[in-house]
Amino acid sequence: MTDGELLDIARKARERAYAPYSGFTVGAALLAGDGRVFTGVNVENASIGLSVCAERNAIAKAVSEGARDFVALAVVTGSPGPTMPCGVCRQVMWEFSRDLRVLVESAGGERVVTTISELFPQPFTSYLP
Repeated sequence: MTDGELLDIARKARERAYAPYSGFTVGAALLAGDGRVFTGVNVENASIGLSVCAERNAIAKAVSEGARDFVALAVVTGSPGPTMPCGVCRQVMWEFSRDLRVLVESAGGERVVTTISELFPQPFTSYLP
């Protein structure tokens, strides 16, 4: 799957985001090693701390379907410039893939391609052997 195809899936997912409080909609598309793609959207809540990011939603969906080997994650937001995943999402991404490619695109099409290792060079690892 090409970067463009994965980003297109994330763009379409973004249309289903639930963001009535911030208006900041996010769509994610996670490519698993077996070729399956899992989407996620941000889901806000009146109690803001209960909101869930699109990236973690996609990962949770993938894990619930038996996937744990991830190749790339595309994230598309409605912001004027690329908005990188939050720290919580970075930790969750790192848990499943130390070399995950991360593609981030703004509403205007500006794109950043990086890796989770570049975004999150010092993850929490206290429970790892």
